[in-house]
Amino acid sequence: MIACTFFGHRDCPDSIRPKLRSVLIALIENQQVDTFYVGRQGSFDALVYAALRELAAEYPHIRYTAVLERLSGKSIDDFTETLFPEVMENVPPRFAIDRRNNWMLQQADFVVVYVTHTWGGAAKFAGKAEKQGKIVINLAD
Repeated sequence: MIACTFFGHRDCPDSIRPKLRSVLIALIENQQVDTFYVGRQGSFDALVYAALRELAAEYPHIRYTAVLERLSGKSIDDFTETLFPEVMENVPPRFAIDRRNNWMLQQADFVVVYVTHTWGGAAKFAGKAEKQGKIVINLAD
């Protein structure tokens, strides 16, 4: 299993869709990535999940999953494949997204980000990924 995860700003332009698709295809075809972990916080996560759903028809061997930060609250109706990691049990809501993101980062070999500024969660986890030696691809570059 070779895994990829994603971190991006909550507000993300739809114009990155073609670049995202190209990066995902390159990861699947050239790096043999077959497992993808996605959050569910904003437009970037929604774009990624939709792109993976489309690519799964062309590459039936890939697995993609929306990783839940908690079991209650935000609806999961838009996500057909979901995962709630064991490490998330009993995590207070204010720490849930960070804990979930750390779990996703731990699983990943590759990290695709959309980061345009140095503050916020996306930038924080892009920096953590780089420090951990993960291969980081920034769609904003």
